[in-house]
Amino acid sequence: MNERILASDNKQIKRFFALDSRAYEKGALSVKVKELLGLVSSTVLRCNDCITYHIINCVKEGVTTEEFFEAMNVALIVGGSIIIPHLRKAVEMFEECLQLVEEGKELPI
Repeated sequence: MNERILASDNKQIKRFFALDSRAYEKGALSVKVKELLGLVSSTVLRCNDCITYHIINCVKEGVTTEEFFEAMNVALIVGGSIIIPHLRKAVEMFEECLQLVEEGKELPI
C-alpha cells in the first residue's frame, strides 16, 4: 500500500515517509534500540499494525527474547493495564517471527 500512496506524488506525504524512514537509521542510537523504542511507543499508543511492523524489524535486528520482554515491561509501566491486549498480540507476533527465522523463512516485510 505504501507504493500506491507514494505513487500519488504528493510532496508532503513523500516528505513525511522519508522522515519516518530516516528516524530509524543508525545514529547515536543503534537501529536495534530505535526499533525497540518504536515498539514501546507503538504499544503505548495501542497500534497493532505499528507493533507488528516494529516487531518484524526488531527480529531482523536480532532483538533477544530478554530484550523484547524488558521493552514490553517499559510499555506496560508507561501504558498501564489497558495495553495488556496489545502485549498479548505483541508476544504472539514476536514468537511467530522467531519461529519463521528458526525455520529459515522470510519475515513478512
